[in-house]
Amino acid sequence: MPPTDDPLVSTDWLAARLEDPRIKIIDASYKMPGVLPLPSDDYLGAHIPGTVFFDVGSIADPNDPRPHMYPRAEQFARDVAALGISNGDTVVAYDSGAWVAAPRAWWMFLSFGHRNVKVLDGGLQKWLREGRPTHSGKVIPKPGKFRASLDPAYIRSQQQLVGNLETQAEQLVDARPRPRFEGTVAEPWPGRRSGHIPGSRNVPYAGLFDPATGAMKPLEELRQAFSSTGVDLAKPIVTTCGSGVSALVLTLALYRLGVRGSALYDGSWAEWGLPDGPPVATGPA
Repeated sequence: MPPTDDPLVSTDWLAARLEDPRIKIIDASYKMPGVLPLPSDDYLGAHIPGTVFFDVGSIADPNDPRPHMYPRAEQFARDVAALGISNGDTVVAYDSGAWVAAPRAWWMFLSFGHRNVKVLDGGLQKWLREGRPTHSGKVIPKPGKFRASLDPAYIRSQQQLVGNLETQAEQLVDARPRPRFEGTVAEPWPGRRSGHIPGSRNVPYAGLFDPATGAMKPLEELRQAFSSTGVDLAKPIVTTCGSGVSALVLTLALYRLGVRGSALYDGSWAEWGLPDGPPVATGPA
């Protein structure tokens, strides 16, 4: 059984609530830099009625050279209010393609103190396959009123993870595909070394959902994906990936399995993999 606060909602659930003014839908799709069409253009082409676009790249710290690092609470509140979202609303995030960034938006809302946030299981692809309605063009919302306060327990810094190399107090789970984790292919983020953080495990995020339906896999299969790589769900977990986005697919799956208190390494490999960064390991976990 999923927990009573299961972060996933079904397309049926959302379809029944499209007219509810307290349900705010966001398209949080993200693609690697240079991949076209842009997610914002995909959104303009087709989105679930009433949806606004949540730009992972710009709802981020504008002064940080690392990709889409967490913004300050004031900026998050301002950006989210501009999307028409208020503290009393239930936010439903989805991806227009595969699972990548809707869980990032979900985790950001949680970490800034907004509990009423869900992820649409299967996203826009499942919605379209079921023949449900979409709109095109841009939705101009009436601004909301949003207060945000960051709980630092939700994220980890490089400094904290360097300390963890000694203590091993937290398990690190890397969401990248296995060849990137093992360092057998070049990193798509330019100028980064290949490999992984020493001591980390590898649970590639793409293995957690069904490619045919787009839905997240059943709880037993999610549990197996973690346990088969030696992750102990009873001990503290930090998720990591290329740049702090797809790691949250793992976090979402863990949350569905009842794990609470996990954290995200926000800088992820885009930070750790820099030429003058901390130690790197290669090969299998």
